[in-house]
Amino acid sequence: MAVIPELIARQLSLSSVGQAEHTIRLLDDGCTVPFISRYRKEATSGLDEVAVERIRDLYAKYTDLEKRKTTVLQTIDEQGKLTAELREAIEGCWDGSVLEDLYLPYKPKRRTRGMVARERGLEPLAATLMRQAEDPERLAGRFVRGEEVPDVAAALAGAADIVAEWVGESAAARERVRRTFASSGRIGAKRARGVDAEAEEAVKYADYFDWNEPLRHCAGHRLMAMVRGEKAGVLKLSLGLEAAQEETLRERLERIFVRREAQNRAAVRFVQEAVAEGYKRLIRPSIETELLGAAKERAEEEAIRVFAENLRQLLLAAPLGQKNTLAIDPGFRTGCKVVCLDRQGNLLHNETIYPHPPQGRRAEAEATLRRLVRQYGIEAVAVGNGTAGRETEQLVRGLGLPSAVGIYAVSEDGASVYSASATAREEFPDYDVTVRGSVSIGRRLMDPLAELVKIDPKAIGVGQYQHDVDQAKLKRSLDSVVESCVNRVGVNLNTASKHLLTYVSGLGPVLAGNIVEYRAANGAFGSRRELLRVPRLGAKAFEQAAGFLRIDGAENPLDNTAVHPESYPIVERMAADLGATVGELVKDEALRRKIDLKRYVTEGVGMQTLTQIMSEFTKGGRDPRAEIQEFQFADGIRSIQDLQAGMILPGIVTNITNFGVFVDVGAKQDGLVHISQLADRFVQNPAEVVSLRQTVQVRVLEVDLGRKRVSLSMKGLS
Repeated sequence: MAVIPELIARQLSLSSVGQAEHTIRLLDDGCTVPFISRYRKEATSGLDEVAVERIRDLYAKYTDLEKRKTTVLQTIDEQGKLTAELREAIEGCWDGSVLEDLYLPYKPKRRTRGMVARERGLEPLAATLMRQAEDPERLAGRFVRGEEVPDVAAALAGAADIVAEWVGESAAARERVRRTFASSGRIGAKRARGVDAEAEEAVKYADYFDWNEPLRHCAGHRLMAMVRGEKAGVLKLSLGLEAAQEETLRERLERIFVRREAQNRAAVRFVQEAVAEGYKRLIRPSIETELLGAAKERAEEEAIRVFAENLRQLLLAAPLGQKNTLAIDPGFRTGCKVVCLDRQGNLLHNETIYPHPPQGRRAEAEATLRRLVRQYGIEAVAVGNGTAGRETEQLVRGLGLPSAVGIYAVSEDGASVYSASATAREEFPDYDVTVRGSVSIGRRLMDPLAELVKIDPKAIGVGQYQHDVDQAKLKRSLDSVVESCVNRVGVNLNTASKHLLTYVSGLGPVLAGNIVEYRAANGAFGSRRELLRVPRLGAKAFEQAAGFLRIDGAENPLDNTAVHPESYPIVERMAADLGATVGELVKDEALRRKIDLKRYVTEGVGMQTLTQIMSEFTKGGRDPRAEIQEFQFADGIRSIQDLQAGMILPGIVTNITNFGVFVDVGAKQDGLVHISQLADRFVQNPAEVVSLRQTVQVRVLEVDLGRKRVSLSMKGLS
């Protein structure tokens, strides 16, 4: 255990090993990442959430490796082959690949050609030949016996199988091949045999029908595309070396096994051939699989990182806030489903209008919408951006509504998933999926975070190859992002749904459900301390959760801030020293400027915590998210057919990938701004230039109607 914090501190370039040690101790004590990063700054020397997450992940990785080392040592020891030197090598190993190389000669395996040769008594022959001092054929003649080893050729073949296996299990040889392929290996892709290049599935991968590049330079998104093509049966992938590098590698492997001082040239040739066989049949396929797997894992990690960052931006998108909202789920044949929500998001009314073909009851629909706006005091209109979205938005904009009524296009991604979910059925048991979908559209305008936590993040549509990555890793990462966002914003204890409370630090689904049930039975919470009356919510859960829960209008004003209850006595002391109340201290900046924070530093509370408390008061309980802005697409753009090269259009960033960003310009088909077209300078990461849901100006470069692709540029446009 003692060495793990040192490894982590070195890998993450931390200022001290203590940062890793204290963070690990807090994690072992059941503390969450949001809690540690916000309320234990003195213990971690101010590590942010990202650093704490990385320590958590590396701690889990090295802990698993320690367990694996224990298993390896036990297995080898049971075989009676654990030497002091081998034990030292295994115990000091912190690389999974190297550990498996050390274990390979002792690892239980299926029956091999080398095993068969050993059973036939040929291991002494192989060992003697490895010394390369005697003639192979003369030596082999001593091992000819019966049907198992009928002649010299059979004896030499069996000995060669044993030597090849020794080569294949050599940690030094495997590491030499691994390093060579890692530095010089080239990944290639070709069209699989028998695949029709013009077939619809094959056309998607046409760029990779004859592809070759260094593995270490292969971008993650390209590798993911090739792997997907191979899974689809369209591509065949390979990993290899150029001829000169292959020859150099062969010579280096021979140096490991061939004795320079050997006198018998025939024995030397025997070993050379066995080394070549061990490399070709055993080492190379294994290392190719390992490195391709490692490259794919890195590509998956990058894809997960991109998805997670996009999800973070989407969850932290600007909320409209509590306003009476009319939400529309547009449609042509089935009509537009309309709902009216109050400022808390409760459903007040629903009905369906048919303004578009084939019914075309436009006048009736317009009258209905005007009536609903008046009747329910509507302050904002949310229009889903799916089928008939542009047409419906134009309809609403033409109603002549008061200027104070904002009109917003809202992403429908995931709304249908929510509407058919158990969560939606629990919330609206008496309504069908169409009504639930409209409610979701309206609520996600009012508060994207509170609504989107109810939907599987993979259904939101902001990922990159999300269906091709390790689903367990993806889920862990996305759950971590949701938890981070929920706790960063904070949650109103008296209005939050069970689903939102689930992601609050220290809670989870059971305690979240208990809070909602307690609230329903006893009314609104009057203080954070009242949480301790909730069934099964003990001191530890209270410690982890309390600072992230808000009570608007609480008797203690600190209950509506991010100040943790454990710090209340310090704030109360500050107020008393100034002859003021806590409420006055929270509201009066001039009063706070009189505080000398150094006076309140204690062994457990340092300047970082005190400074954070003052920062919370400065924020005044304001939502950390940006303010929402109304946006309107260009007139006359409703489909891809309306686009022409050279047009300059407003758009909204809908997805960010490593190779560029996708922008909705109102054409029902998002266009791609390739990374090379994002700015008049080199861009390494698109997220440096744009953020999700950002409004941008783009120029249409090319419209490919056949492939339904739109190429855009942001160069020269602000």
